[in-house]
Amino acid sequence: MEAYTDFASVYDEFMDNTPYEEWGEFIVSKIEKYGISKPERDSEDILESEKNLVVDLGCGTGTLTQALYEKGYDMVGIDNSEDMLRIAMEKRDDAGAEILYLLQDMRELELYSTVGTVISVCDSVNYILEEDELQTVFELVNNYLYPGGLFIFDFNTVYKYQEIIGDTTIAENREDCSFIWENYYHEDEEINEYDLTIFVEEEEGLFRRFQETHYQRGYSVETMRQLVENAGMEIVEVLDADTHEVVNPQSERVYIIAREVQKKGN
Repeated sequence: MEAYTDFASVYDEFMDNTPYEEWGEFIVSKIEKYGISKPERDSEDILESEKNLVVDLGCGTGTLTQALYEKGYDMVGIDNSEDMLRIAMEKRDDAGAEILYLLQDMRELELYSTVGTVISVCDSVNYILEEDELQTVFELVNNYLYPGGLFIFDFNTVYKYQEIIGDTTIAENREDCSFIWENYYHEDEEINEYDLTIFVEEEEGLFRRFQETHYQRGYSVETMRQLVENAGMEIVEVLDADTHEVVNPQSERVYIIAREVQKKGN
């Protein structure tokens, strides 16, 4: 069953408590500290234009993409859900923003130039279930990073799936829609399956029901370190995503900030 089809229409409503602004500020702080991208658009210098490009990998409905655009960055949003991108482009058009959105699977990332920064948040990389495929993603990111470019991503840990949300059911009722989110943790594969049942009111008192199944794999910090370094990048910081402190065994979500270091001319 394909994910993020019908769910796309209510995604933003159910994610309305997500701290996108806080995430954006964190990302900007790390770009300013370690990166080469500047919040400057439409530079006449081609190399400067590439350095200033920021790619949002797994951008979904584009909320964070647009937030970073509003901070001055030249943005490209990439996602493999046509339905999510349709909403992202509607937001872009309503705001009069100039953001390029591309329908791509991150495992087949293809850009028209190098870029200064790649970001991927909201556990997008957890949808990559095989280590060799995630290795491919990181190698592609590294390939498209301008010399010295920055890669910032987050991921959910094995601990989160195994101890916090595994085998739990979450339900929420809104005025015009509701959902039931049933989690099943498959320990041998370290994969979390969650089955979504969503009810959306289309006419007064008449609801449409649809279902989606999602799969995400938990990763350890050690595995992520190895994959990032094997891809040719240097890790400059690893942080607990919730506290922005040192990662601990109970960290549920982790940020890794890595930098391209091997291209000729560095």
